[in-house]
Amino acid sequence: MTSGDHMLLERMVANLVDNALRYNAPSGDLWLTTDTVNEQATLVVANTGPVIAQPALGVLFEPFQRLQGRTADDGFGLGLAIVASITTAHHGTVTAEPRPHGGLTVTVTMPRPDGVPSAVSHGSPS
Repeated sequence: MTSGDHMLLERMVANLVDNALRYNAPSGDLWLTTDTVNEQATLVVANTGPVIAQPALGVLFEPFQRLQGRTADDGFGLGLAIVASITTAHHGTVTAEPRPHGGLTVTVTMPRPDGVPSAVSHGSPS
């Protein structure tokens, strides 16, 4: 669980999934995972798209940027920039890592709302 503007958070997830589908390999896989890590909510979106060089990751979250070879007629290179803006507005972080055999793993980490217990207890029973 996290808190924030529901419409913006929905747009963030939609942009991540749309990007992962759009730049996936034909008949490729897409994974969507949620978890609680270090008391923070995480969302991981990964796909089996083309190989992405580590240096290319620097521009992924900048507006109007698309990687070499990504020439789809639809879109303006704003999807991941919007994801980054929404994540920052909610005091979260977003990172991207290339998958070894192609594709990308994008991880969004968001603070948990105050008073929401984590799914795993980290203390000894009383």
